[in-house]
Amino acid sequence: MSENLKAKKNKAPWVVGLMMFLTVLGPGLITGSVDNDAGGITAYSVAGATYGYRLLWTLIPCFIALLVVQEMNARMGIVTQKGLADLIRENFGVKITFFIFLGLIIADIGNTATEFAGVAGSLQVFSLSKYITVPFAAIAVWILVVKGTYRSVEKIFLVFSVFLLSYVFSAVLAHPDWHQIGTSIIRPDLTGIDEGWISTVIGLIGTTIAPWMQFYMQSSVIEKGIKITEYKYELMDVILGCTVTVVVAFFIIVACAATLNKSGIKINEAKDAAIALGPLAGNFASSIFAFGLLVASLFSATILPLATAFYICEAFGFEAGINNKLKEAPEFYGLFTGIIIIGALIILIPGVPLVEVSLGSQVINGMLLPVVLICMMLMVNKKDLMGEYVNTKLKNGIGWITITILVVLTVIMIFLPVVEHIIK
Repeated sequence: MSENLKAKKNKAPWVVGLMMFLTVLGPGLITGSVDNDAGGITAYSVAGATYGYRLLWTLIPCFIALLVVQEMNARMGIVTQKGLADLIRENFGVKITFFIFLGLIIADIGNTATEFAGVAGSLQVFSLSKYITVPFAAIAVWILVVKGTYRSVEKIFLVFSVFLLSYVFSAVLAHPDWHQIGTSIIRPDLTGIDEGWISTVIGLIGTTIAPWMQFYMQSSVIEKGIKITEYKYELMDVILGCTVTVVVAFFIIVACAATLNKSGIKINEAKDAAIALGPLAGNFASSIFAFGLLVASLFSATILPLATAFYICEAFGFEAGINNKLKEAPEFYGLFTGIIIIGALIILIPGVPLVEVSLGSQVINGMLLPVVLICMMLMVNKKDLMGEYVNTKLKNGIGWITITILVVLTVIMIFLPVVEHIIK
């Protein structure tokens, strides 16, 4: 009996640690998972279909960049108990805040439209009209947030995160060459670099970090009430979220490389990949791929308007948060509702150039991301703001290198189409 008691006592710290982790779990995993939205899945699908396994190595720098930024984000939220938008307004003034958020809200409306396009495209695989699926999805997203609480909504988001792992099955059913995969990661093939290769790499790395993700991450940490004593568990949450992001991206690239690239099939969006997988890997693999696209699109169509409503309300002093009732936070829910309606309507308008809308949103995000990250780096190093939890020299080094790379990639992303046009 005494031995059993000793065994239980020895296990108690692990049990307590696990319970603490499960209590904190959410913001990091959800923010990381939502990175694999319709635009991200399209980027991974095109990379796999066009270049096979050759670009799998890019997921390593993607993981590092995402982890560095999300950790700083979570730490700032926990220490200051203020949203990123609130901190930017307090430290850099209303004018800078206004111009940052004007660009972000335009980009986020375009991104939300892209997510509803993902919903429509995924269900078109099953012969369902977008005029039915998009309005239904918009209503479902609205009810989920407006009628739910933070805890109930978070549980559904966590389920969405798990469902994204369905891409693992699509990849396995495609029977990939695992030896070639390992070689591509360990010894990257950098031959045949051209404009298309460069733009694809930029798309892969650029889709990893979006400005709105940072605002959502910090707001969700605060709304969940995570304290500094729970930081190590939140760090584990962040690491798990970044890992899931890269794992999902890896298997999407693998699935498309093993089938579409091998058969010489070119695609323009994720829906094309889902349809093309049918005759190559079987209808089950095609259905799983389409299901993953649907889940990712619904997931992001919820988070994007939510994040936008969060940071706009935080920046200008309005009440914000899912735990508030509709009457308690009319501006917050008004913004959320408006973005969903506009995003859904864009998809339903015949002849709307969806590719241009998506690319335009990515360019705006790319221009604003370095500005947001530089603001974060400056604030996370302020002693009066962060106290003893300012960045270490190592974190500053990694952070500024990450920002420098992202700035260079952003400049290339913006000016590469101009250079290509001049050359042609």
